[in-house]
Amino acid sequence: MEGLGLQNIERTILATLFFEPNLFDDVASVLSEGDFSDPFHQLLFKTIRTQIEQSKPATPDFIKPLIASDRRYDESELLSIIALSPVADVTHYANQVKNYAIKRQLLSLATKITKSISDDQKEAEDVLAEIEREIFDISLSGESKDFRDSPSVIQSTLEMINELKAKGNNILTGLNTGFAELNRITTGFNAGELIIIGARPSMGKTTFVLNMVQKFLSTGKGVAFFSLEMQAEHLMLRMLSSATSIPLQDLRIGNLSDEKWEDLSASANFMAKQQLFIDDNSHLTITQLKSKMRKLKLKYPEVSALVVDYLQLMSGSKGGGGEGKRQEEISEISRGLKILAREMQIPVIALSQLNRGLENREDKRPQLSDLRESGAIEQDADVILFLYRDDVYRKKEEKAKEEKAKKEGNKYTSQYEEKNIEKAEIIVAKNRNGETKTVKIQFNKACIRFEESSEQEEEALKTRLENSRVEEVSFARSPEVVEMPKV
Repeated sequence: MEGLGLQNIERTILATLFFEPNLFDDVASVLSEGDFSDPFHQLLFKTIRTQIEQSKPATPDFIKPLIASDRRYDESELLSIIALSPVADVTHYANQVKNYAIKRQLLSLATKITKSISDDQKEAEDVLAEIEREIFDISLSGESKDFRDSPSVIQSTLEMINELKAKGNNILTGLNTGFAELNRITTGFNAGELIIIGARPSMGKTTFVLNMVQKFLSTGKGVAFFSLEMQAEHLMLRMLSSATSIPLQDLRIGNLSDEKWEDLSASANFMAKQQLFIDDNSHLTITQLKSKMRKLKLKYPEVSALVVDYLQLMSGSKGGGGEGKRQEEISEISRGLKILAREMQIPVIALSQLNRGLENREDKRPQLSDLRESGAIEQDADVILFLYRDDVYRKKEEKAKEEKAKKEGNKYTSQYEEKNIEKAEIIVAKNRNGETKTVKIQFNKACIRFEESSEQEEEALKTRLENSRVEEVSFARSPEVVEMPKV
């Protein structure tokens, strides 16, 4: 199928790069070295790329000494390439090479599928998942899947640092969570990361992640939300309540004035235009989730975050784990989500239930050991956040005292005072690339919304003032400030 036609196309591309190295970026945006069918052509393209990246000449005279000792070197083939004339529309030729490369990959995949089908040890669902992953990789192919050598890694790392510097030393490198201090600690939710948000029931973890989703959407990011616990309409009600500050209870019973209807319509119109995709299937396996996500990402590349609510409600690839198998199943799910985050280069945010054992402690703030059913979650996660509201326990304790007194025929007046705004904490228990710390926020109960707390803002201001004073003292003590001797 390829024959000499493809060989000549590849030669023409390389000849063009020899004479017009400024066109390299146009070719590199389409092709990687692995897309060339000829091993010698792969070697030439890689060497040309290295020379250009290092701002060195990429002509045959400079290239030849660098590759002459390589086993793939072909003197006669190099002469054939040099004899060709460059072309203006080199991108057209690059696209043809890419087309052949994809067909070769598909042919290889077809052979692999045949072998997989013949393997009696493999389940049909596993084979389908494998095929989908391979096709997804082929569709996104553009970068080499081989080993990356040190020069290329250094180059891409320096480019990343330059991009960050161009942002003005902005601490935010990932998605904006909506909480300034959390952004500072984590630099936002970054591509390839698995973020676990854990809490006991009634702490508001779904609301917390929905508030983040709204922030993602407001900055033009697409979000895929897999809700195994709550219907899509109920999720949207919470987001609309948060966005409009209309109490959730009023939305549930339709208690809306004309003014509130206007606010609701405006928020509903905004949400209708956002790239938010909700799957509220309550019976979902990790295999199904990965399959659905790959298809969605192919159709909507702007999807920049994946949310799972919540992890323990999902099943492994074999469905029910059975007695004694649940930890293995959760480990499979956790690892699958981490691999998916890296594969798609987006943050995956998974909510997680915590063991009820923490409620027997005096200090009920969650710890890493409280993650339910598997230590693999702690191992796989890049960031682990715990949500904590002390008022939830205080209210529960006072209610228990009241009921106990009632049973004993005594009277007890509850010391708990219901508040519209409650203190809350984001406990950063694991942060692979940064510090661990507790961030103080607040919970607006009526509007189902977590917010920056005034206490946190005061602490941030205090820190800035202290840093400012340290800088002043440092300047005053600087050796450059020389005191004149007394006469």
